[in-house]
Amino acid sequence: MSEVIDELHPWSWSSYATLADVLPAIDAAFDGEQSAAVPIPASKDVVLLLIDGLGDSLLARHADVAPTLTSLRSTIIRAGFPATTATSITSLMSGTSCGTHGVIGYSFRTDRDATRAPNRQLLNALRWTLDRSDGRSALDTYVPEEIQPLAGLLPEMAGRGVDVTYVMPGLYRGSGFSRAAFRVDGTYRPAQKPAEILAGITETLAEPGSGHRLVYAYWPDLDAAGHLFGPGSPQWVKTLGVVDRLVADLVSGLPHDTALVVTGDHGMIEADNRIDIDTTDEMLKGVEAVAGEMRVRHVYTRPGARDAVQAFWTDVVGDHAHVVAREQVLDEEWFGEEVTDVVAERVGDLVAVARGTTILTRSLTDPQIEVNMAGHHGAWTAAEQLVPVLVARG
Repeated sequence: MSEVIDELHPWSWSSYATLADVLPAIDAAFDGEQSAAVPIPASKDVVLLLIDGLGDSLLARHADVAPTLTSLRSTIIRAGFPATTATSITSLMSGTSCGTHGVIGYSFRTDRDATRAPNRQLLNALRWTLDRSDGRSALDTYVPEEIQPLAGLLPEMAGRGVDVTYVMPGLYRGSGFSRAAFRVDGTYRPAQKPAEILAGITETLAEPGSGHRLVYAYWPDLDAAGHLFGPGSPQWVKTLGVVDRLVADLVSGLPHDTALVVTGDHGMIEADNRIDIDTTDEMLKGVEAVAGEMRVRHVYTRPGARDAVQAFWTDVVGDHAHVVAREQVLDEEWFGEEVTDVVAERVGDLVAVARGTTILTRSLTDPQIEVNMAGHHGAWTAAEQLVPVLVARG
């Protein structure tokens, strides 16, 4: 079986550390200790660079265009489920799985009880919009700090004197998702291009300071290239080369007693089999709402219809997806060992996880730019789940 379609089933997940283990490892490095889960050398300052879409399988396959990244590979960890940006970044920043922090996917329903939330509109957590990624703002409906109420580890570290700086696109500052995921204001250095990221990190580290510093930097373009053109496409490979040069430049100028940690929020597969929920006969019968993304769907069913919907969907998708009832999902700890009662309410009555290179599209409902994307992520394959941790020290 090829690497792309190898599945990491929930019962094998415990053999990997996850993105939720990275910030605790950085905290340990500040204390002069080294985490066994994610080894990071003791350092005064740490730069954490997240390359959106940097999967370990893809990096290994294209090592020839990324010699610096390849040489710095320290360990391999799991993104967490679902392997999607909103969930992964929140897990990274909070030091917990989504069963605790509550951002359980690209989009989801926040309440199962119609008497408490009559409309129960879907929340797109990444864009913080209602129902669709291009829907109207959800800020008046869903307060970010209430959807994700857990302060997490980052505020603890800041409270102990760790200075936090963000180097990432300026449009993210103050967004709904940023408010949910980044619970420390910190210093913000807007940066979109690699040169701007390099300058923002370099200038921050050059400033005098006696305490520990955490610089979080983010670059989205590798993920964008994978979505639009496919992972491994010439456009994607060219972008990976840009990432390699950025990291090489960072390493060459890394100050003494500073560690650079580079990781990704998920990998990616290229879809070649599409099952369209909107146009397949009766696939929406008994269904109130469908959330998530094309590799992992939350399916919210009408009262009393769940078993029939599960049976019908299972028959339609066959071996191309797992269609599992909510109770089994929670029992098998897909969203983490601990799932709070509030978060459990958000999980679909059914969760459908695409297998192989299948996607579960909504051609009449989702924005066409998403429907037509080549690259996707979220599910159980090694190509989506496994991300590298790259470490260098000045």
